[in-house]
Amino acid sequence: MRSGGRTVVQAWLGSRGLIMIAALLIVLTTDIQLSDAVNNWDAQLYGLIARDGYLEHENATAFFPGLPALLRLGLLIGLPVQVTGALLAMIGSAASAAALHRLGGPWVAIAWLFAPTAVFTTIGYTEPLFCAAAFWAWERGRAGRWPAMGVLAAAAASLRVSGVFLIIALAVLVITTRTDDDHERRPGRGRLIGLSWLLLPAAVIAAYLTYLYVVTGDPFAWYTAQSKGWVRGFTWPGQSLINTWSVAQPGGYPDNPWWSEVFRAEIVSMVLGVVTTGWCLGRRRWAEAVWVGIQVLAFATSYWFFSVNRAVLLWFPLWIMLVELAQWTPRRRWTVVLHRSVVVLSVIGMVTAMLWWCWLFFTGHWAS
Repeated sequence: MRSGGRTVVQAWLGSRGLIMIAALLIVLTTDIQLSDAVNNWDAQLYGLIARDGYLEHENATAFFPGLPALLRLGLLIGLPVQVTGALLAMIGSAASAAALHRLGGPWVAIAWLFAPTAVFTTIGYTEPLFCAAAFWAWERGRAGRWPAMGVLAAAAASLRVSGVFLIIALAVLVITTRTDDDHERRPGRGRLIGLSWLLLPAAVIAAYLTYLYVVTGDPFAWYTAQSKGWVRGFTWPGQSLINTWSVAQPGGYPDNPWWSEVFRAEIVSMVLGVVTTGWCLGRRRWAEAVWVGIQVLAFATSYWFFSVNRAVLLWFPLWIMLVELAQWTPRRRWTVVLHRSVVVLSVIGMVTAMLWWCWLFFTGHWAS
C-alpha cells in the first residue's frame, strides 16, 4: 500500500464511525428518527427532485442534475434516497481521500476527513461526489492525463455549478503544467489537447442550461432560483460583508440562536479562503490560486456569505496549506513547544467543531 495509505484508511473509518456514533446518540436521546436525521435541508430537496422531477418543487432548478439522477437510480431498485445518498457519500469520501493522498500526502487526506463540516461528506449532498471527481480530475491533470481529467471534470460539472470554476482552474493547470511535448518541436501541442478535453465538462454545463431554457424559458433558471430561494443575488463585496456581519451578531436570530454562530463561521471560512489564495500565489501555484480565489470572489459577490463553510471541503489547497503549517519546524526550542501546542489544540478544536456540526445537521438546525 502507498506510504501512509493504511493510516488514511483508518482515518476514513474513524471519521465516518465518529459521525455515525454522533447520529446514533442523537437518535437514541431524542425522538428524531435516523431516516429524518440524515435527510435535512438540501438532502431532502435532492430526494424530492429525484422522486418528482424539477418542475414539481419551487426553486429546484438551483440544483444540478447529477446527484438527483443517481438518487433516482436508487429509487428504481428500491433503495430509499437516504440509503443511496449515504452509500454514495461513503464511496465519494473514500475516493476524495485517496485523491488527496496523491495530491498532498496522507495528512492532507486525514485533515479533510476530520474537517469541521465533514458531516456533509456522509449524507446525500454533492460535496463527497464532487470532491472525488474534482480532486481526481486535478490529479490526472497534474500528471498530464488529459482524457481522464476531462471525463472526471465532466462528472463534477454534472453535480454543482462549482464545475464552472473547476473548468477555469483546470485550464490554468493545463497551461502551466509541463508536458512531454515541451521537449518537442511543437511545445504547445499537449496544452491544446488538454484544453480541448475541457470542452467535455463545458458541454455538460451547456446541456443543463439548454434543458432549463426548454422547460422554463430561462437558461439561467438555476441562478434565478438561487436568488429567490437563498437570497444570493449579486452584491458588492463590501456590502456582502456588512450583510453577513449584521446577522452574525449575538441575538441576530432570537428564534434560531445557532444561525448567528454559523454566519460567524462563514466569515472565518471566507478569511481562510483569502489566506489560502494568497498562500498559493506566494508559492506560484497559479491554478490552485484560481481554484480557491474564484470561488471566494463568487461568495463575496452574493448578498451574504452563504455555504462557504461547506465550500472549504472543495478547497484542497487549504488542507495542504494547513498540513504544511502543522509540519513546519521552528528553529527555537520555545517556539517548537508553542507550535506543537497550537497544532494539538487546533486538532482538538477541529474535531469538536465537527461533532458540533453533526449535532446541528442531525437535529435539523441550519448548518450552512
